[in-house]
Amino acid sequence: MRLSLFFSFVLSLLFACQNEPKAKQHTISAADHQAIKNTFVKANQQLLQKENDDMDVYAQLHQLQFTTTPSGVRYCVYKPAAKGDSIKPGQSVEMEYNVSLLDGTECYSSKTEGKKVFIVEEAELESGLHRGLTYLKRGDRAIFLIPSPLAHGLLGDMKKIPPQMPIVYDVYVK
Repeated sequence: MRLSLFFSFVLSLLFACQNEPKAKQHTISAADHQAIKNTFVKANQQLLQKENDDMDVYAQLHQLQFTTTPSGVRYCVYKPAAKGDSIKPGQSVEMEYNVSLLDGTECYSSKTEGKKVFIVEEAELESGLHRGLTYLKRGDRAIFLIPSPLAHGLLGDMKKIPPQMPIVYDVYVK
């Protein structure tokens, strides 16, 4: 009797486990996947257009003529060096700087943080800064407008620069 009760119990457990409903799997059709992708592409294009418009307004308000590089970094040499060598990747650079948002909010400055000394295209700095420096000579004073993807991207720097925010670098390269 005990043995038959035991087997009945074991069999009922086995059947109970096998009859559990499987989790419903959601599949996305190729058309839905493409529609979602297109939505994100459009949103990204709108964000980039807004950043470009904001940088245009900055240039107009400050009455500066910026040159736009192929990467999207804008630069204006407002005090060119009398003489000096062009900056190339792999060279060491010493730089005084002021980093701010387009609205003028100061984020970082060499006055409080100290000068930056680094190797161009090798240091852990904004990629837009590295790209922009190659358009300058030692001794130049310039302003860079760096779009968010080449600055601190989607997350900002988690300190003073908000997410998806273009930044302004005012630099003096020694």
